[in-house]
Amino acid sequence: MALTNRYKSAPSAGTITALVLVLVFGSPWYADWVTDNTNPETAGGWWLRLLAWPHWSFDSDDSLRSIVVGDLKAILVVVLTLVFCYLLPGSQLARARGTISQFFAGWAAYIFAGGFAALLTTLFLANPSLLGAFRTAGEGATYGLFVGWIIGLATLGARRGTR
Repeated sequence: MALTNRYKSAPSAGTITALVLVLVFGSPWYADWVTDNTNPETAGGWWLRLLAWPHWSFDSDDSLRSIVVGDLKAILVVVLTLVFCYLLPGSQLARARGTISQFFAGWAAYIFAGGFAALLTTLFLANPSLLGAFRTAGEGATYGLFVGWIIGLATLGARRGTR
């Protein structure tokens, strides 16, 4: 993606990729498909289910609070990816475009975005607890760790952002 366009900035490439990941794999259609057609006890099934972690939905059977929390998590993953792509210095301090530091900065941005999005959305649950916040932040960081390499690849080779 970013490898072919030398004018794309690393934060925008990472954010666009995060938006596509959340829109496609967080959709209710994908979540239904992956639940019906994969085995969570296999590595492939586990990873395909993990892709659906920041889900969004418009189901009228759910309570408004659960819809808002689920959608807020998906929105925050995308927004926080942009924030952390700007804040992580690896891509801005790299001397040459396309260095491995851009890859790791994009990957780390997605790990942080997943963890913080989960942590922040826990505050809006009916009975938030510290243990629940830690568990969901771990789930978000796990999502970022195993899916964030895609963001890293998208930021690799992009312009370093602000000069």
